[in-house]
This record gives sequence, C-alpha cells and structure tokens, in this order.
Amino acid sequence: MKIARVESRAVFVPLDGAVAFSTREISGRWYTLVRVLVDGLEGIGFCLGGPVVSTAVRTWLKPILEGQDPFATEWLWDRMYRQTLLEGRRGAVLRAMSAVDIALWDLKGKATGLPLYRLLGGNRSPVPAYASGGYYAEGKTPADLAEEVAGYVAQGFRAVKIKVGREKDIKHEVARVAAVREAIGSDVQLFLDANNAWPDAPTAIRYIRAFEPYNIGWIEEPVMPDNLVQSAAVAASVSVPVATGEIEATRWGFRAIIEVRAAQILQPDAAVCGGITEWLRIAALASAYDLPVAPHWFSDLHCHLVAAAPNATWVEYFTDTSILNIWKLVREPVVAREGMLLPPDRPGHGIELDPNAVERFAREGWA
Repeated sequence: MKIARVESRAVFVPLDGAVAFSTREISGRWYTLVRVLVDGLEGIGFCLGGPVVSTAVRTWLKPILEGQDPFATEWLWDRMYRQTLLEGRRGAVLRAMSAVDIALWDLKGKATGLPLYRLLGGNRSPVPAYASGGYYAEGKTPADLAEEVAGYVAQGFRAVKIKVGREKDIKHEVARVAAVREAIGSDVQLFLDANNAWPDAPTAIRYIRAFEPYNIGWIEEPVMPDNLVQSAAVAASVSVPVATGEIEATRWGFRAIIEVRAAQILQPDAAVCGGITEWLRIAALASAYDLPVAPHWFSDLHCHLVAAAPNATWVEYFTDTSILNIWKLVREPVVAREGMLLPPDRPGHGIELDPNAVERFAREGWA
C-alpha cells in the first residue's frame, strides 16, 4: 500500500454573526482540508488556517509523502519535520503537518476497519465534555451571558467555559463571572479563557484573584503563550489552575511549559501541535509529570484521543456551529448527550465531509 496522492484545499466559513474575545474580533474562519488517497481509500485531515497552510501542504509535504507507506506515521512525521527545518518549526508548517497526520491516522483506521479510539488503544465509553461559549458581542450583558450558560447546564453539561479579559475594568469582568456562577450554581465547573488578555503577570494576577471567590476550575492563557516566565509567575501566585497550550506545537514546546511550571493543565490541539502522532507524545510526556491534558477544539476528533489517553480529562464542545463552524462542512457531527460525547464507531475518526458544503465555502480547488 502506497500513498497515491496528497491534496489540500483552503475554505473560508463566515460566522453567523461577529463575536469577540479579549484581544480580537472575528467574523469568519479559514480552514485547510487535506485528503490522502490510497487504493480507493481516502483519509481526511483538517486544521484552522487558510491558503498559507494549504500551500505548505502542497509545496513541502506532498512531495515527501506521495509514494510512501501510509502506515509509517512515526517515520513520516520525523521525515516531514526534519525536511521542513528551514520553513518553520511552528505555525503554518506545523498546522499543515498536523492536518496531514490526522488524515494518515484516518486512513489507517479505514484500512483496518477500526475506529480511531480503538486504533489508539482506547475504550468506547462516553467522555466528559464542557460547553464552550461565553463570547463577547455588541450589547451582550452579564444577564445575557448568564442566560446562555444556564442553557448549557439545562442541556446536561456539568462544566462550562466563558471568555474573560476584554473589559478594562475589573468590576465589569467580575460582574460577568458572578452572573454566570449564580446562574449555574455551585456544582457546575466554571472555566475561564483569557486568550492572552493581560500584558504581564501582575495584571493577570490582579484579575484572577478577583475571580477566585467564584470557584474557578481553570484560567486559560492569561498572558501571551510565548512568555513562559510570566505564565509561571501567574501559576505560582493564584489558587486557580493555569491552563495553556492550544497554540503550542511539538513535545519540545510542551516540555518547556512543564519545565518552568507555566501551567497545571496542558491543552494540546492535534490540529496545531503536530497531529495525532505528536499529540500522543505530548499526552505521554504530561503523564510522566502527573499533569492532565484537556485538548483544545475539534471535539469530533479529540473525543477519540481523550478516550485513549488515561490522563486526558475534558473535551471542548460547542453546542452549535456559530463559533466552531467547521462542522458546517461535515455530514454527521458528534452530538453531546447529557454533557458526554461518545466517539464514533465508524472506521477512522468518523468525520465525513459534505462535498456540497465544501464546494460552497471553498476558495480554491483540491490540488
């Protein structure tokens, strides 16, 4: 069995309405789709990122992969990583590698008839999900936010996450968090995502300490992710656990987070960090330090990985396609039941693209 073709395609999916978090506003999302073709089988991969990523697949990775054994994922990963040394160790190139690696694992599942969680040694049991939302929007009040998250709890979720850090007045931020805690009660986990809101550790610490009375499960990315010294200072100074890693890549990047104690919870994203192959290495590294992993985004993929990694905890889940809108391209997205996700039992990761939807949002052809 040899890889016949590797193809990529960039798509742009507008959001239903503009939303914001601490430092940015968004009205749509770029994705790169990848397919790996072998003997009538098709492996599908994807990541966040547009034409730069799809170009990286075609320019650097396609020539490396075509004609090779698709089952040799460890060897192919190492070859891609080494041969793109000069093009970049992070960012677009690693996202391209991630999408390709996801497609290779999907292909292996389809070739063996095994769903991904079984291929990875996991068990098919429901995995816990938290409802992710709580974005800022024009005119959205703390009461509106409280109503939103109360709706998640009514659907059966035992944990929710909201955005923080956009308001310049601590009182306004605390009002949002307080409204949410009152709405969901004391038994539901409340996670906060700052999206790199605060410029330094002292500022972050001041805000987080104001949130501490509301029993916060974690504070995500309080400072810029590159500044591990600042993140470590935050982690050492507050009672709320710090979570980070959603845009970090490779086991070496996560080793640095661990070594300086910049976080108590790691959030590798298989579509960012280097694919499923590297995500598993990162989870194993974290387990050696008794650190939990709670992957970022892409619930339909990460439910398989959480089912296979003993130190994995939560899957991030969006209850509709208003934010994580790649699922508009998918035929049968996984649906949470009472706050739990059951990994698909179809061969591979079970994510099937809807060709008509892909054509609708595509900005380039398969190549």
